[in-house]
Amino acid sequence: MPAQGDSVLGRAEKTGRGRVLVVEDDRALLEAYTDVLLAAGFDVVAAGDGAGALHALGQDAFDVVLTDLVLPGVNGVEILRAVRERDLDVPVVLITGNPTVETAVQAIELGALRYLVKPASADELIRATEHAMRLRKLASVKREALRFLGHTDRLMGDRAGLESVFTRATASLFMAYQPIIRTRDGSIYGWEALLRTKEPSVPGPLLFLEMAERLGRVRDLGRLIRTSVARTTRRNRGTLFFINLHPDDLLDETLYDPSAPLSLLASEVVLEITERSPVDSVPDVRERVRTLRRLGFRLAVDDLGSGYAGLTSFALLEPDFVKLDRGLIAEIDSQPVKRKLVASIAAVSQDMGIAVVAEGIETPGERDVVADLGCDLMQGFLFRRPEELDSSEMFPLALAGWPAGAPPKPEP
Repeated sequence: MPAQGDSVLGRAEKTGRGRVLVVEDDRALLEAYTDVLLAAGFDVVAAGDGAGALHALGQDAFDVVLTDLVLPGVNGVEILRAVRERDLDVPVVLITGNPTVETAVQAIELGALRYLVKPASADELIRATEHAMRLRKLASVKREALRFLGHTDRLMGDRAGLESVFTRATASLFMAYQPIIRTRDGSIYGWEALLRTKEPSVPGPLLFLEMAERLGRVRDLGRLIRTSVARTTRRNRGTLFFINLHPDDLLDETLYDPSAPLSLLASEVVLEITERSPVDSVPDVRERVRTLRRLGFRLAVDDLGSGYAGLTSFALLEPDFVKLDRGLIAEIDSQPVKRKLVASIAAVSQDMGIAVVAEGIETPGERDVVADLGCDLMQGFLFRRPEELDSSEMFPLALAGWPAGAPPKPEP
């Protein structure tokens, strides 16, 4: 068994009931915890300090981790974070002799399963470990059920796990760009910047945003996105870029900073605000919109047809563009009701001086009907999928999916 403060691991013989990592810098307690859990039938690996625990986590997989909160060097919260970097589902039980409300709250927020106070009795230790083991099995079953149902893009885990994944995702964040084309001739009007990451556990932007929302990091993510788009815009002056804003971005004062990288290029940027969330809940939204316009930004209402009904977003934003959601465009060539709706939206929007963008064009039939109905601009997989591009690729671009002799349409 390791001496106090020693990072050498003591490994117990496998028993088959489940593997537990026990971390405690008090030698007597470490031996007592290990003996109790061994007698209960668990396979136990013992670490005398945080460094030893990190080594163990790098060598083996565990079903449960029991760790002292206060340790020399690497403490229990840091061990919890390290566990989450490797596995979102492993239950962690924190043990301390000096409990406080602050440490208890922090432990629970970060995803500790339980918070035991020293000296924990043998029965209490066994009950906590057995309960953690059952939850570990339940988490595995839930993940298997999600995979079977095809929902592998939904993130499960506690705050520490989400923070680890979010940190990796932001470290490999990049923007993919998809062209927006003129209906009149298929030429490129602008580019939409779309959030992407190379982190494999975050397969799509919606999950990325969901993590940011759960962690209260939406504004941090928004700043990273705007900084990235500003770099691309500087390299491609004279090109119009569309960039999505989360409603919470409207509360970020850096968005309104005239010296911010994107503000300096505002005349070449369209800010898209989704209809999926209500903008009227943003304090002083009218004044915020006026400030953005004074900086030179243009505005678009995104996802029209998918979110909140009514005129609130139009009245508050007075947009330059409206982007029709894919739900209105899909199979529009075979659905008369959709054709009537899109025709009406296009006619009213043009009367108001608002350019209409049809998103999600995937077939020639959809393209042709949308063109006939009066949409000014188009975007979709039929023309080009979103890609990470550099300036040399953006301009000499021949788009697929556009027929010769297309009818001319008024330029927005």
